[in-house]
Amino acid sequence: MTDEATLITRKDGRIGRILMNRPRALNALDLDMIQGSLRILKEWAEDPHVHAVVIEGAGDRAFCAGGDVRALREYQTTGNRHLADAFFQQEYELNLLINNYPKPYIALIDGICMGGGIGMAVHGSYRVATENADFGMPETIIGFFPDIGGTYLLPRLPGMLGTYLGLTGLRIKGTDAVHAGFGTHYVPRAQLPALSAALAEKGAAALAEHAQPLPAFSLAEHRATIDHCFGADSMLEIVHRLEADGSDWAKAALKALRGVSPTALCFTLEALRRGANLTLADALDAEFALTKTTMAYPDFAEGVRAMVVDKDRTPKWQPARLEDVDPAVVAAMFA
Repeated sequence: MTDEATLITRKDGRIGRILMNRPRALNALDLDMIQGSLRILKEWAEDPHVHAVVIEGAGDRAFCAGGDVRALREYQTTGNRHLADAFFQQEYELNLLINNYPKPYIALIDGICMGGGIGMAVHGSYRVATENADFGMPETIIGFFPDIGGTYLLPRLPGMLGTYLGLTGLRIKGTDAVHAGFGTHYVPRAQLPALSAALAEKGAAALAEHAQPLPAFSLAEHRATIDHCFGADSMLEIVHRLEADGSDWAKAALKALRGVSPTALCFTLEALRRGANLTLADALDAEFALTKTTMAYPDFAEGVRAMVVDKDRTPKWQPARLEDVDPAVVAAMFA
């Protein structure tokens, strides 16, 4: 067991268990949890008695709601950028370790899984989603971009699904998340304890015995529209295509886009297009560089203030309109 009460680890039969244990904070990641996960995963990688790793979130509301953006905002605004850098460096090291882990890494996802929580799950070999699993990368709503390898992951979802989800910040739930590629198996919440116990006895082989067939993908009828609209070369063209479509689905997507940072939309689209041609390691390096320029832009501090700190949900974006975003400002973020 680690020293951190917010991260509980133990061996159980054939597996090592990691429990993210901040249920009142929706198991949001702090630096201690990241460092503890790095330590134990490196240890278990060399332990012949650990055949697989299983990670879960405490409570019944969340797997992990992401990183502690309130703390990151404070680091940025108080001149303690080195603390933000330390957080991202170790979080991204953990994401890459999970992706390259030499043993089965199995995430049991029930409830909210957003941002950094997706990094704790989706880079692993197996991701079990219940009907209550709720995946999302809503970073544009705080003036940021989908990091933790999101610029690598999202372009590799079917068609333009990842671009649609990464820009709008809309969530994808339950079995739909498996259809989209966030999950690999569907197991109902009621059967999750039985699966968890079976994993300790049989390892990853237990997944095939407990996984259930998927119902139809609720976004299937919109796939062609998603690919057409979000395959455009610019944010303005994406908006124009959605407006031209005029369906209820397109109107909902437009509403979501109009609620987030216009500048963040532009640098997120560029980051996703670049990430499509990068390895995960290279994408994480590019994301680390991008955290420095995007967090220094006013929309990050304002977005976190409005959505997380004051919770008035009325951010004052600079600029307020997508049409007024200066392409040179966005280009400079990648220089």
